[in-house]
Amino acid sequence: MTTTTVKTVLMVGASRGLGLGLAKEYLRRGWRVIATVREVAADSPLRDVSDDQQARLEIERLDINLPEQVKALRQRLAGRSIDLLFVNAGVMSPPQEKIGNVTTEEFCRVLVTNALSPLRVVEAFKTLVPAGGTIAVMSSNLGSAANNEKGEAEVYRASKVALNSLMRSLAAREKDVPRVLLAMDPGWVRTDMGGARAPLDVDTSVRGMVEVIDAQAGRPGMRFINYKGKTVKW
Repeated sequence: MTTTTVKTVLMVGASRGLGLGLAKEYLRRGWRVIATVREVAADSPLRDVSDDQQARLEIERLDINLPEQVKALRQRLAGRSIDLLFVNAGVMSPPQEKIGNVTTEEFCRVLVTNALSPLRVVEAFKTLVPAGGTIAVMSSNLGSAANNEKGEAEVYRASKVALNSLMRSLAAREKDVPRVLLAMDPGWVRTDMGGARAPLDVDTSVRGMVEVIDAQAGRPGMRFINYKGKTVKW
């Protein structure tokens, strides 16, 4: 008799948009999903799944900018094994805002939420990801310093470049740990953050990312890659 092991994903930032889409896609694929949201609500879109999927879904409260909540969730998940840790949480800044005009408070808000806090989450939960597992963060093509030829979205760009750099530092520091480390570019997607002009729908981006992550399994090391599986320049 063959026993199928159910894989587990910890999806950080799953209340809407790409995070919500990813959580639902992994449920459809038979995974156990631990999904974090800043506020747990009875009418959360996460609960709009089948009974079988609901049985494999755990919803946890987490604001990644609050270290005490990160610590509390890590304690609650002690002893668990996470096949995929995906940190999706992030914020946008006004695309037209130039670095000379941004306030210190706004700059810190974006850099902390998009770079510092995601890596703090990775550092807190990485020991739950065994050798052969995957740690991914939601980056962006705008996080490519090499591809920055038009400017725009200066603060957001800076935050994603910082996120990528911190992931590369983690990879360099733990090069002997055989995990897959991914900075994912989801493409320009029609979400609250991406806006109505974006060419991609959530489902297309999400299905692509899931397939890419699956294809990277068993290939330890750090990569910056998009939802089509193409390498993005650092």
